[in-house]
Amino acid sequence: MMAPKIPGIGLAKGLWLTLKTLFQRPPTINYPREKETPVPRARGVIALDIEACTVCMLCARECPDWCIYIEGHKEMQPPSKPGGRPRSRATLDRFDIDYALCMYCGICVEVCPFDALFWSPEYEYSEGSISSMLHDKERLAEWLKTVPAPPALEAK
Repeated sequence: MMAPKIPGIGLAKGLWLTLKTLFQRPPTINYPREKETPVPRARGVIALDIEACTVCMLCARECPDWCIYIEGHKEMQPPSKPGGRPRSRATLDRFDIDYALCMYCGICVEVCPFDALFWSPEYEYSEGSISSMLHDKERLAEWLKTVPAPPALEAK
């Protein structure tokens, strides 16, 4: 046997839910006035360690969006020992990331064999125009200060 339908029961349930949540605090934050604290290993922006980069271009080749632009040249270094031969070393001239194209997949950070790229939790790097979203190596190196220390290894 079916229960009798009471007219307006759905409306009453909806009004009760509205009244119940009307006086609760919203779960969102008011962004410009309140800053959110990201989790420790959040993906914000990519930071660059200029000294560690060897201009191998592995990150630019693996990037699915082709948003990394690298240029470099080779310089001859003096021998480290007397009687040794001079060696060539790659020097980084340009390292730009176009954040208008980047999809923040993290492949570049993962494939870097020299640990020159890191995730920084910085998330406030918006620009007024889309052409300003191309960040150079100096700006990427500034974010290196905000990179958190890696988690400690487990003791055996």
